[in-house]
Amino acid sequence: MRKGLPRSPGGPAWPDVAGAVLGEAAAAVASPVSAPIEPVASLIEPVEMKQEAPLASTSSTGGASVTEPVEVTKVQPAVLTSSTVDVPLRRGLPRVAGGDPWPASGVAAVVASLIEPVGATGEEPLVSVGSTGDASTSSLAEPVEVTSEAPQVSVGSTSAPAAAFDTVTEEVTLRQGLPRTVGGDPWPTAATIVVERAVAVQPLIPTSSVGEAPLVSTSSTGGASTAESVEPVIEPIEMTSTQPEVSTSAAQQAPVSTSSNGASSAAPAAPAKPARGPIVVRGRTLGNWAKLAVLWGGAAILAAAIIVLAARGVTTLPGVPEFLKRYPGEYHLPEFVDPGFPWWARWSHFLNFFLMVLIIRSGLLVRQQQKPDAFFTPKKGGKKISIYLWLHTSLDLLWLANGVAFVVMLFVSGHWARVVPTSWEVFPNAASAALQYLTLEWPVEDGWVNYNSLQQLMYFTVIFIAAPLAAITGVRMSEWWPKDAEKLNKAYPAPLARAIHFPVMLFFVLFILVHVFLVFTTGALKNLNHMFVGTPEPSWFGFWMLVIGLVVTAAVTWAARPLVLAPIAGVFGKVSER
Repeated sequence: MRKGLPRSPGGPAWPDVAGAVLGEAAAAVASPVSAPIEPVASLIEPVEMKQEAPLASTSSTGGASVTEPVEVTKVQPAVLTSSTVDVPLRRGLPRVAGGDPWPASGVAAVVASLIEPVGATGEEPLVSVGSTGDASTSSLAEPVEVTSEAPQVSVGSTSAPAAAFDTVTEEVTLRQGLPRTVGGDPWPTAATIVVERAVAVQPLIPTSSVGEAPLVSTSSTGGASTAESVEPVIEPIEMTSTQPEVSTSAAQQAPVSTSSNGASSAAPAAPAKPARGPIVVRGRTLGNWAKLAVLWGGAAILAAAIIVLAARGVTTLPGVPEFLKRYPGEYHLPEFVDPGFPWWARWSHFLNFFLMVLIIRSGLLVRQQQKPDAFFTPKKGGKKISIYLWLHTSLDLLWLANGVAFVVMLFVSGHWARVVPTSWEVFPNAASAALQYLTLEWPVEDGWVNYNSLQQLMYFTVIFIAAPLAAITGVRMSEWWPKDAEKLNKAYPAPLARAIHFPVMLFFVLFILVHVFLVFTTGALKNLNHMFVGTPEPSWFGFWMLVIGLVVTAAVTWAARPLVLAPIAGVFGKVSER
């Protein structure tokens, strides 16, 4: 039988092949011999023996019983045969995501052992029987020590069973494997099952002492043969994790409890608590992610160093110093532009950051969700959507309202000239500013009065290109888009909107990271006071205002879950679990 992994940590391999082999041996004993002899007792001897077992030959002559040792060269009532069988290899989960099952498909040649009953090979058990008149005698084999490869069963009486088998019931903890879903629990769920294990003991053998030959005393009186009763000795077979062994010495017997009916039983082992495996995130353990982070971090530092050295080399080329002097990185703004940041610009800036964080998080939840926790249905009817999609679209509406208000105030106040280029000199000045950033000799700037040309182009791209793209593609994928407009849907298909929407989100993430990095590296206290306090003077007040804004944003992001969202969404429609 093919054996697999243990059911409990440190336990024997499963299934219990030893119990199955003993069961087959018992079946072989139950089958009759090819030439039955009456009333000779059933005889079962070891399948493989290191030494030969002497047989006791008894004969009756004139009523006298004589016991003589008889030498037997080979006794094989039960035959163990072997054959080679090709067994397919068991394949498991792939080693890499999207790969083939592991290991590669193939077969392995294994040897299958079969136990044949007595007489199957043409030989019969060697039994020496002497009879005179009606008197008959039977010989008993001495129990012999055998190897651990095969169980030994000896029977010495026709009144006792060929071998005693007992069944022990144990409660075993099921072995758990990898989770079926990302971030799920190990599979299958933790549980226990009740299994039965076969325990075999030696039969009742008349013997004078352990380790000696069985004493048989027969006498004939009036043609009848009688046997004197001798106290039986029960020797248990110790079941190990690999093969059963027979202990013929009382000092070597395993502690087995014996019940009143002679059956032995072993106490079931306590189920061990399954060991918890490593935490896996998207197919990799935390250790693997840490190694990847170190690897990519080192590669990024090396790439940055190469870029800085290359940029410094470019500044030494002929004509480049003159270009940097002519285009320092910014040009003069029109006279109608007032310096500073009014209150509406500061509030709009914070709300834009606050809503962008929530929009990005809810958008990722919508993209990765498989089974939503709750659903939302509008009051006026419509398609049922997930609670996270409702949150995402609701935040989009607030973000668009904030953006429209900002653009309107931008043009009303005249501050539009700070983010909209008013001269073609913006492009050479932007190239000069980019080269100065790469050399780590950053251009001198004063954001309270004027942005450099690279900043101006980036703000213009974010406000007037990326934001409208995010809005148009989002509306195309939402339920607000008319489904029956065939020509419009053909001109602007949904797959095109999806292909644009996600890269635009990645652009916003990259812009936020670079923007925050430059704010802190080009004068953190001064820049934070510009946008949170509205003053050009550096102080810690703007920094603490930033900390309060980050705490509020983090708290709202953490609280944006179905338990909190359901009452809010219930005001605008129906929230259900299905």
